[in-house]
Amino acid sequence: MIDFNGADAFPRRTALKAGLAAGLTGLLLPAISGCTAEERPDTVTVAGGEPGGFYLEFAGLLAESLQRHGGAGQATALTTGGSLDNLELLLSGKATFAVALSDSAAQRVAAGDATTVGISAVGKVYENYVHCVVRKESGIRNIAGLASRTVAVGEPGSGTSLTTPRLIEAAGLTSAAVGAGSEASSPGTVTVLNLGLNEGLAALQNGSVDALFWSGGVPTAAIAAAHSDAGLSLLDLSPLLPALRAKHGLFYDRVLIPEGAYPGIPAVWTVGVANLLLCRSDADSRTVKKTVEILVGHAEELVPRSSLGVQFLSPESLINTPGLPLHPAAAAAYRELHG
Repeated sequence: MIDFNGADAFPRRTALKAGLAAGLTGLLLPAISGCTAEERPDTVTVAGGEPGGFYLEFAGLLAESLQRHGGAGQATALTTGGSLDNLELLLSGKATFAVALSDSAAQRVAAGDATTVGISAVGKVYENYVHCVVRKESGIRNIAGLASRTVAVGEPGSGTSLTTPRLIEAAGLTSAAVGAGSEASSPGTVTVLNLGLNEGLAALQNGSVDALFWSGGVPTAAIAAAHSDAGLSLLDLSPLLPALRAKHGLFYDRVLIPEGAYPGIPAVWTVGVANLLLCRSDADSRTVKKTVEILVGHAEELVPRSSLGVQFLSPESLINTPGLPLHPAAAAAYRELHG
């Protein structure tokens, strides 16, 4: 029997893309019936992320699957800045679903007030890998080497822009924005620029920043392309986990970016953050139920072709949504599908 209280009641079960279809065979259900035209919403929107990143790829695949299997008359993915933007789009009613990092979602819930509609989880869908990317010839070998350097930390509205300052602090360094004066030149200070994935990679390649932080799937297509052009390296962030978890909670895991994810870059340990599919607490129950059925019954449609990373597309993993309760219709659907 599955525990639906939102806590990690089961050990994490992961599946790589190569084995996903086989791993889910025993969980697939008889053919899932589509909603009738009267039952399904006319339009569903899924708030995704930046071009070249996993968020937007996943959102696009989910939108296609919802439309294909009768979950919506029309479903589209939204290009956004990332987790924090997605949460605001969700709460304002401009998005039906949103993908967001679990630490970002928990912070937004904690910042809510009595007038704010609640946020619920539909499922934990995949692992985000925090990348700290440097040029291979930079000589930077660990995060301590970022002291007195300039780094791109994600654009405002992204989950990366929340996670990165926490990582810098866990390393015993301080952050200062460009133009902060003498503080920015102090030993142990990292000068930060709010640049997203594509702008940050361009700045890394032209030397205007020394490192880029990015939280996404493995491999991230834009990073793979930049590595092919310029030659990049990844820093091991896993030593930061004890300090990170002690201050901010158990949202963070030690995960491995495998050798071969980016050609020529050896395997490297880093920090992982679960990515959640979210809806408003007042979301239409039939739409939420249909989405759960797609997550379970059509999981193979939801993994981007380039992905080598960890997927959580099985019921006992989907229900483990750290910090957020499942939407009641999602919990009911998982019970019905898995017992």
